[in-house]
Amino acid sequence: MQPVKVLFVCLGNICRSPTAEGVFRQVVEDNGLSHVIKTDSAGTAAYHVGEGPDERSQLAAKKRGYLISDLKARQVSDDDFFEFDYILAADFQNLKDLQDRQKLNLDGKARLGLFLDYLDEDSEQEIPDPYYGGAKGFEHVLDLCEKASESLLSELKKDHHLDRSE
Repeated sequence: MQPVKVLFVCLGNICRSPTAEGVFRQVVEDNGLSHVIKTDSAGTAAYHVGEGPDERSQLAAKKRGYLISDLKARQVSDDDFFEFDYILAADFQNLKDLQDRQKLNLDGKARLGLFLDYLDEDSEQEIPDPYYGGAKGFEHVLDLCEKASESLLSELKKDHHLDRSE
């Protein structure tokens, strides 16, 4: 069985998308599904290619037991639309940028959406960018990513018939 591949995307790939990847990666690992679900993150812009996550993202994540210091920023590539099953954006603008780019890759298999689409209808739809704010913004990003990660994993398990034994 081919692993299910999920790509998390924000603008620069140093705050929201590496946090989403790190949290979801840990949830997948805690559920014994690392062998059937693979994760990555990227940015729609190339501002920070090769850099690690923002120090504040790393600190907030580490306080909750998520290690994201091993991640390096990269920009979304055309290959991503073929390589990944799901490409999940942090906000509407990045989703629009991805949709525009996907039109150039019509044969790509990736399903595009917002990461927070996996939460119930009364929740926030976008993960706010904490870059220009204080520590509370990074904590809020983690809160949203934790909730959405649990919901996303439930959906993937159901849609792809995943369990620990596969």
